[in-house]
Amino acid sequence: MKYSHLLVARDGDGVATITMNRADVLNALSATTVQELDRAVDEMTNDHSVRVVIVTGTGKAFVSGADISEIAQQDAVSGADLSRRGQRVFRKLETMGKPSIAAINGYALGGGLELAMACHIRIASDRAKLGVPEVGLGVIPGYGGTQRLPRIVGRGVALDMILTGRALAAQDALRVGLVSQVVAPEELDGAARTLAARILRNGPVAMRAAMESVDYGLDNGFEAGCRIESSLFGLLCASDDMREGVGAFLEKRRPHFEGK
Repeated sequence: MKYSHLLVARDGDGVATITMNRADVLNALSATTVQELDRAVDEMTNDHSVRVVIVTGTGKAFVSGADISEIAQQDAVSGADLSRRGQRVFRKLETMGKPSIAAINGYALGGGLELAMACHIRIASDRAKLGVPEVGLGVIPGYGGTQRLPRIVGRGVALDMILTGRALAAQDALRVGLVSQVVAPEELDGAARTLAARILRNGPVAMRAAMESVDYGLDNGFEAGCRIESSLFGLLCASDDMREGVGAFLEKRRPHFEGK
């Protein structure tokens, strides 16, 4: 597919990279960008050669936020529709069944942080700034930010960030658990690919089940989460990947998973 606001690349080893490519406007999320991201996620979902997706940005920003000129034109109805479209696309990324890594190279503000939070793992350059400053514009985060942020950092820290609009430096984001790793800017791509390579060693069916179990438990509570965990564990015990993984362990060799 052709994209005007994104760069989409595959490395041939199971990793695909989606790069926000509007550096002249700090990769602001326009309606076109969100539409293209929707198509890119569909493309990655349907490409069985892709097992891990890295999301990053060009220039000084991961994504600096929504396109403010577009927000200025919204009314109550169109604004709600705009929010729902973004939520749907980000949720699609989150539930595509393949691990995603946000490699936060710079500013991740507003919709940018919301996009990063829709990825399963976040790592950041030590120059990154992360925040949800929407209240300063008289609105709130609209792409799932009010729901994902407290689930990641807790209610108190989330409300502090949302109500003040302040951005966190990368090390502060690491301290509160918003990112899991901070590296020098020149090391970010390598760190993301090292993490992807580590993920690729593991069974794809098991990883899909793990992500499903975590999400279900967070949304439905501990007891319900344990029930789905047991069900998925049982299904995995009947999978070819489980037999390969256990067999490889007993035979002291690396497993070769086929995703079955």
